[in-house]
Amino acid sequence: MDEKLGLFRKQMKEYFAGKEEITESVLCCFLAGGHVLLEDVPGVGKTTLAGCFAKSLGLSFGRIQFTPDTMPGDVTGMSVYNMKSGEFEHRDGAIMKNIILADELNRTSPKTQSALLEAMAEAQVTVDGVIYPLPSPFMVIATQNPVSFSGTYPLPEAQLDRFMMRLSIGYPEEEEELRMVRAHMEGRDAKGAEKILGPEDVAGLKASVSEVRISDAMLSYMQQIVAATRKDNSFALGASPRALIHLMQASRAKAFLEGRDFVKPDDIKQTSLKVLSHRLVLTTDMRLQKKEAQALLNALVHSIKIPVE
Repeated sequence: MDEKLGLFRKQMKEYFAGKEEITESVLCCFLAGGHVLLEDVPGVGKTTLAGCFAKSLGLSFGRIQFTPDTMPGDVTGMSVYNMKSGEFEHRDGAIMKNIILADELNRTSPKTQSALLEAMAEAQVTVDGVIYPLPSPFMVIATQNPVSFSGTYPLPEAQLDRFMMRLSIGYPEEEEELRMVRAHMEGRDAKGAEKILGPEDVAGLKASVSEVRISDAMLSYMQQIVAATRKDNSFALGASPRALIHLMQASRAKAFLEGRDFVKPDDIKQTSLKVLSHRLVLTTDMRLQKKEAQALLNALVHSIKIPVE
């Protein structure tokens, strides 16, 4: 399995060069059973990342391009009347895939955004009172443009809280950007990515993550970090209990990907910035001072004493 993981990482590096930390974080989130929000400007490779990721894992991939006129039924599915049989039949929505790219999620209406909530929380959708389970494993990789761009609807706190991590890809370095252009000139893109792992391998990896040990001291350390965000005067809204669960799951996955069967404080410190920052709402005073949630969270995490076991 270590050999296959190595090949997976190598292929992701080939098609998504210079952003190994991002691909590792997406893999970490996937193995932890979470969903990822990629927040960045257009054209930095968010779609390439999602497509190559799904293909390398040997899982089904679907893309939903959200627009202002996208309807909830386009996502979850709908009942369609069959004139021959005289009965309503269920038609699957675009969400019935293992890996879903929810592209430009903040360009659609809040009503359609909310169609993802049940799917992300419970891996199912309800259409006309009937529950339809989603394929397993299931992961949403959502993208959004900065909310300052025209024609966007900021995601509400309840929706942001469903995402285990929020990541920002950023622009590539000069050398990597030139490499990307040359690959495009040669006709190489993510469609050429090969299947490295399969559903059975994915199930085995997820099972291994669930066996990673996490001590009571580490759990207490996580809880102190989450609780501190609720008490800090910089935040009008702190992290939720769901955030603590996500932090625990992501920390175990990170430890596993680093070849350990136990969680250590560094796993928690490094993971907390990706798991918690998008859930925090700054006070008016902090916003006026142009403070950033991630910087304030980083200072807060480093102020909490690391437990000694």
